[in-house]
Amino acid sequence: MKTIINPPYSDWDGYVKRPAFPAEDLEKKVMSILEKVRLDGDLALKNLTLTFDNVLLENIKVSSTEIEQASAEVSDELKDAIAIAANNIRAFHESQKMNEKVVETISGVECWRRSTAIEKVGLYIPGGSAPLFSTILMLGIPAKIAGCKKIILCTPPDENGKINPAILFTATFLGIEEIYKVGGAQAIGAMAFGTETVPKVDKIFGPGNQYVTKAKELVQKTGIAIDLPAGPSEVLVIADSSADADFVAADLLSQAEHGADSQVVLLSNSAELIEEVKISLNNQLQLLPRASVAEKALENSFFVLLKSISECIDFSNLYAPEHLILAIENAELFAEKIKNAGSVFLGNYSCESAGDYASGTNHTLPTNGYAKSYSGVSLDSFVKKITFQKISKTGIQNIGKTIEIMAEAEQLLAHKNAVSIRLKKIQDENKN
Repeated sequence: MKTIINPPYSDWDGYVKRPAFPAEDLEKKVMSILEKVRLDGDLALKNLTLTFDNVLLENIKVSSTEIEQASAEVSDELKDAIAIAANNIRAFHESQKMNEKVVETISGVECWRRSTAIEKVGLYIPGGSAPLFSTILMLGIPAKIAGCKKIILCTPPDENGKINPAILFTATFLGIEEIYKVGGAQAIGAMAFGTETVPKVDKIFGPGNQYVTKAKELVQKTGIAIDLPAGPSEVLVIADSSADADFVAADLLSQAEHGADSQVVLLSNSAELIEEVKISLNNQLQLLPRASVAEKALENSFFVLLKSISECIDFSNLYAPEHLILAIENAELFAEKIKNAGSVFLGNYSCESAGDYASGTNHTLPTNGYAKSYSGVSLDSFVKKITFQKISKTGIQNIGKTIEIMAEAEQLLAHKNAVSIRLKKIQDENKN
């Protein structure tokens, strides 16, 4: 990792740009995959799974027998951990329920808003070298709380045509039983268009590689909603001299091991701390099973020495990280200055891993600078907000003139007439 020392503000834009990775004809390739799925359904899914995963599938849907077998393969220790994490995640997302409130905007005019669940949602769960069963908790729990009627899950099979047992257990633990052995862009296509086996959904959730991300982007253009734009994982750590260098190094590596395209950034006002983190990072790196992956990610990562913590926060707000750790004194006092971030971790003991697994917050977050305009997944992601209004005779009399004037000014006379005809009716009734 390179160190950048006190870069002038005019150069910051260049540093906050995420690294670009070669993706020759990515859109064309993904569009071809989606079109095959749209036209050929299950046959396309089986052929594409054979091509990309080297697996010949007999059945796309996971059987009840497979689910039962998976449960037996998951240790009691992991089952207990999943249950504890689920309770925490459920508690946090339950707290996000909106209370319906009727507001009388003017006498006789009542307005309110109600949340209603998106009926059919699809969850994409990566299942490669790092099967993300934790993501099922992050997506499945708010979907259940919201009341989504149909929840389906797609995840790629391994070389034996099987699904990781932890993925199957976690899904069934939440009551998700429609699970399909399909991954990549073809899974997104299956959920977007529907096949003979995989149902069509209204909204697609979940992270994935560049093919999955591009597929989500493309199906969105066809009217299928997605959770948020997502790219490679990232963390930005702001640390001062009070930070523990070993903690900081561990946090940086926790994201670097996600993938070669991940990016990790350290901002500090202490040159000494940066050097200590470098040493600790190299020492810890040698012990990681995914060291080769993390090393590649570190090639695209960097340290920045700045003059103050305030300056570090300004840089962070421009970068808009997926995960932001404030390993600084009085972190809570600086929290109010954070404007752009997916999820924030305050203090030396608030590791990013806690948010990934068990603290309760959601780990499905905007990346690639999208935290400037997007929130992470929450209960709101699984509902639509419908507004209602009830206008009485008194109400239409109170706001009618206002509507007539505005409609006439926009030259929309039918709009005006919809009010005028009511006002005249009331006027005539009052005469009689």
